[in-house]
Amino acid sequence: MLLLHRAVVPGLRQACRLKSTASQLCIRACSTNDSFQSQHPSLAFTGDHSSTRGWRVVGTLLGLGAVLAYHDHRCKAAQKSPRIYTRKEVSTHCSPETRIWVTLGNEVFDVTEFVELHPGGPAKLMLAAGGPLEPFWALYAVHNQSHVRELLAEYKIGELSPEDKAPSTLKTSDPYANDPVRHPALKVNSQRPYNAESPPGLLTDNYITPNPIFFTRNHLPVPDLDPATYRLNVVGPSGRKSLSLSLADLRKFPKHEITATLQCAGNRRSEMTQVKEVRGLDWNTGAISTARWAGARLCDVLAKAGHRLSESESHVCFEGLDSDPTGTAYGASIPLARAMNPEAEVLLAYEMNGQPLSRDHGFPVRVVVPGVVAARHVKWLGKVSVEPQESFSHWQRRDYKGFSPSVDWNNVDFDSAPSIQELPIQSAITEPQEGATVESGEVTVKGYAWSGGGRAVIRVDVSLDGGLTWQTAELDGEEQRPRKAWAWRLWQLQATVPPGKKELNIICKAVDDSYNVQPDTVAPIWNLRGVLSNAWHRVRVHVAP
Repeated sequence: MLLLHRAVVPGLRQACRLKSTASQLCIRACSTNDSFQSQHPSLAFTGDHSSTRGWRVVGTLLGLGAVLAYHDHRCKAAQKSPRIYTRKEVSTHCSPETRIWVTLGNEVFDVTEFVELHPGGPAKLMLAAGGPLEPFWALYAVHNQSHVRELLAEYKIGELSPEDKAPSTLKTSDPYANDPVRHPALKVNSQRPYNAESPPGLLTDNYITPNPIFFTRNHLPVPDLDPATYRLNVVGPSGRKSLSLSLADLRKFPKHEITATLQCAGNRRSEMTQVKEVRGLDWNTGAISTARWAGARLCDVLAKAGHRLSESESHVCFEGLDSDPTGTAYGASIPLARAMNPEAEVLLAYEMNGQPLSRDHGFPVRVVVPGVVAARHVKWLGKVSVEPQESFSHWQRRDYKGFSPSVDWNNVDFDSAPSIQELPIQSAITEPQEGATVESGEVTVKGYAWSGGGRAVIRVDVSLDGGLTWQTAELDGEEQRPRKAWAWRLWQLQATVPPGKKELNIICKAVDDSYNVQPDTVAPIWNLRGVLSNAWHRVRVHVAP
């Protein structure tokens, strides 16, 4: 077997990346990390990456029984004599010249080759160089997933000395300890940072989404800001003094109100994961909500600071007061032409549905950009500036962009695609829900529809038979203004259930006033980040006898 291993590995290293059932079972069969073995399966330690990948290939060639026996031998050999390092030794490996080592629990990893591949950028991973990952994983809790630990395990080079091992639980300050209390009805997709969607059963009960069940998208811990000391820094043009605005100062500007829908770029991402794996939170249909927003118009504030439309400066950049250990804030930007246009109604909002913003939704001030993806609606706003280029924030330049289905993480070029601003036409069914049982005779189908850029929804088509025949739903909600239709339309259809049907395959698709219509399937619009998911929405339900 060892001879076979030596023979096949050199020619099949790339093929080894294929995850067969056998290799997945073997990954879970052995781990030298007792700090998270029970909850987070990982690859076993070997000093040789090609050998680790090699036994995966042997598994596919020789079958499950043989590879288990073979890998058991490899595990035992590795466990007998792992390479031992002290924390002092690890600390000296903190640059590309010395190699970049990190620890997690009692294990030591050489992540030099991964630094440039890190999705959050090299600078984030370099923060932990020569030391433990725990303080940073506490902040970016998305790392606590089995596939991330499996990836990390491929870079394992040894273990800490028994005299130098970390306590079983590394004590770190909890950056999420002061997060606000949330409504229990929200469907949680991640706790740290907190991300949750509105429950579909409640989402379309009201045209205006109640504040407690408005979907929440956070990227970092929620800051706890004192409205008495809050200041918004609005950077003035060259030669002009910047504005430092208190909450009271913002309230002196004319108050403007709009009803606007916010939708996360990843809404309905879960349907893309059924086609092919993507990276991101597994949002269903509830990463969208609608509120009545009030605040100062951004164009008024920029004019007060001395800004005018300019050819040399074409973007308005926003920075939040939520930040990571480097002090890097969440940031985003929109075109200056939109920001300065009174008809675009961009707000520095301080009220939501007649109440002060809650902490999860940006208290005391957030940006609201009607018709634009929610990623640009920066919360806990701390700084506004006018720049010649769009924001250099990771979330503007290296996230929230769409790509061809042929692009993967090995060939993606984020600079080749524009940042998402206006979103495409969208609709979804909220009632009945997938797998429900409906009565024979008549069925009520409900849902929402919305289009970006202020485009009005003019029609929603519903099918009960998988798209063979269609009926037009009734639209509810506020009358929409041409090119300023910032909010969704709720819709419903009372339809007769065809006699003898045991199952209904219900579909909806919406059309906007530019006659944009949703694509019929997900596969042609799949992308590696799972954004812009707007194919026909489908639910299957049973019909009661």
